[in-house]
Amino acid sequence: MAQFNKNLWAPWRMEYIRTLQDSTGKAECFLCGYWRQPDRDRENHVVWRTASAFVVMNRFPYTNGHLLIAHGRHQGDLTDLTESDFDALNRTVRDAVRVLKETLSPDGFNIGLNLGRCAGAGLPDHLHTHIVPRWSGDTNFMAVLDGVRVVPDALDALWTELVQAAEAAGLRQDSSDSRP
Repeated sequence: MAQFNKNLWAPWRMEYIRTLQDSTGKAECFLCGYWRQPDRDRENHVVWRTASAFVVMNRFPYTNGHLLIAHGRHQGDLTDLTESDFDALNRTVRDAVRVLKETLSPDGFNIGLNLGRCAGAGLPDHLHTHIVPRWSGDTNFMAVLDGVRVVPDALDALWTELVQAAEAAGLRQDSSDSRP
C-alpha cells in the first residue's frame, strides 16, 4: 500500500514561532512579554490580571476556551513559589474555571502543569497552568481519522465573551485600553 505524505498546511504557526525570538534571535518568554504589556491585553488575548498572575487564551488551543494561567514573575520551579504566590495562582485557576463554566458550559476540564521539557513543557522556565474545557462526545471525526483538531470559535470573539464574564464576576478591572 502506498504511503502518502501527511502535511497539514498551517501558515499561522509561523506567527507563534516568530514570537519565540527577540530582535537578537534569542528566545524570549512570551508570557513575560504579555505581563509587561497590559496595554496590549486585547491583542495578546489576556483575559484578566491579578496582582501577581494573569489569564491568557492559548493562541494554539487544544480545544475552544483553552486558557493559560501564569505567574507574572518568570519562575519555572513550582517548589520555589511562596505560599502567597502558590495560593494566588490556584485562586486564579479556580476563577478561570468559573468564567469558562459561565461562558462555554463545558462538561468537564483537564487542568494541569507540565513541569520540565521532558514532561511536555514548551516553556519550561515560566510556570503556567493549562485549563482545557471538555464536552461529552467532543471527539470528532477529524481527530479520529487524521489527528487534526477543530476549534469552533474565533479567538477574538471568545476573548470578548470571556472578558465580559470576568467583569461580571468582578475579576477584571475596567480598562479603556483593553475593554472589548
